[in-house]
Amino acid sequence: MNSLASADRRIAWILGAAFFISYAYFYQAGGWGENSRFAMIRAILERHTVQIDDYSLHTGDLAIWNGHFYTDKAPGASLLALIPVALARGIDRLVGVDPQGYPGLAWTSYVAAVSTSGIFTVVAALSIFWLGRRWGYSRGASCFAATAYGVATPAWCYATLFMGHAPAAGCLALGFAAAWATGDPANQRPLRSAWIVGLACGWAVLTEFPSAVPVLFITGLSLSSARAARPQDWPQIVGRVLAGGAIVAALLLAYNVVSFGSPFRFGYLNEADPRYYHMREGFFGIALPRVHVLGELLFGRYRGLLPIAPLIAVTPIGLLILGRTDSGYRAAWTAAAIAVFYFLMNASYFFWDGGAVYGPRHVIPSLPFLSLGLLPLWEHGRTIGRVLLTAGWVWGAAVTLIAVSTFLQPPANTLKDPVWELMWPAFRDGDLSLSPQTMVSRSIDTSRLRGRQQRHAAWNLGEIAGLHGHATLVPLGVVWLAAFFLCWPLVSADRRSGQEVSSSGAGARSERPIAGPSALRR
Repeated sequence: MNSLASADRRIAWILGAAFFISYAYFYQAGGWGENSRFAMIRAILERHTVQIDDYSLHTGDLAIWNGHFYTDKAPGASLLALIPVALARGIDRLVGVDPQGYPGLAWTSYVAAVSTSGIFTVVAALSIFWLGRRWGYSRGASCFAATAYGVATPAWCYATLFMGHAPAAGCLALGFAAAWATGDPANQRPLRSAWIVGLACGWAVLTEFPSAVPVLFITGLSLSSARAARPQDWPQIVGRVLAGGAIVAALLLAYNVVSFGSPFRFGYLNEADPRYYHMREGFFGIALPRVHVLGELLFGRYRGLLPIAPLIAVTPIGLLILGRTDSGYRAAWTAAAIAVFYFLMNASYFFWDGGAVYGPRHVIPSLPFLSLGLLPLWEHGRTIGRVLLTAGWVWGAAVTLIAVSTFLQPPANTLKDPVWELMWPAFRDGDLSLSPQTMVSRSIDTSRLRGRQQRHAAWNLGEIAGLHGHATLVPLGVVWLAAFFLCWPLVSADRRSGQEVSSSGAGARSERPIAGPSALRR
């Protein structure tokens, strides 16, 4: 992809560092999904097998085949974390810590979450910033959209969990940005972008199988844009996109053969828990969308997205605006199609509520694409519009901070409103990092979460430093204040430059040729 201008690169580094620290700041400890994925890593490193028989008591997310247990999850997140965890285990040994003891497991599982969910959420946020700048939007609009996604939606929460949604979102966002770049006339390395499309989209599927449908949309964006912009390179671009995807597909098929004896047999078809027999109904548990479930996913207190991330309510308007631009309509409609797919898929899924989780976890990969709609809304917004957008940002960031610092996996079906019944009271009282579930515990006593009645397995870096209660969050606040003051001069300079160009009658700046506000189709 084309390099950013010097100031843009500085902002990207500042935001990337602030995002990474924010995600690495919290360790959420265990849970069925996390423990299942981590068990596969341990099995490979400790037993040289993908069978997790020795760790099957740590989770209920199990597949069984020929008398052996396997993770029922897609293997992508575990494979991504394999090398980082191996290195972390080496550090354990160097400092005299047993990698299989509690401190060692806490450290290595923390590394697994940070190196997958954390890093790929940073990738998704910076992809939004990069696209905003390449489409002609100001640094202010690009920073707003990127930070809205990164800290004012549940993406922040899932960036701290060793699950597949955040890595899938990052891979899809990276593939989307590269897909657009293959058709960017200013891109001098379209073939490299094509490789990124294939590899990133392939790994998204390897991490979360439902990503296969968005991958089709993104691939279509790449090939259609490239065919229109550079027909002479189109055959080579097609070949590299397909080759990148084929490399990852071969890895998935090989894993299925090793685990389940067939390249086309997946863990979800071999659930060990009989309560998951619905996974064999329809298409892996997916039937037809249900209107009432869709309403719950959007507005419900139990799993609704809009009460915890209200900015998402206006993003479709922004995508419509983006869709009116000459060069942005393909990207806008692709982003909208991806978002619609995830909501319809979630509304069609038998286990639509996602179990013991925060918000609608199955739609998390749609959030980078919805957040793109904030670019034109900020750019076109007058004072009152930006005030309202800022208010939505503050609300989303505040609620997300409450959740990420307390407990992200509240018991399923026992709380009607997990945020206000559990998370807010705990946060108000300074009772943070509630989870007592380790990477080797299958269940917890949820009636004793509050008041330090159980030893907390979760922590944040402020607690590690010896702080307590709300004071543990002060260092994180300092990080974001520093990021703001470092970015503000660059954003202000960009705004002044834009005003000078506008007053001279030149229209949009020439270095932003793609889809900014001056590019609206008549």
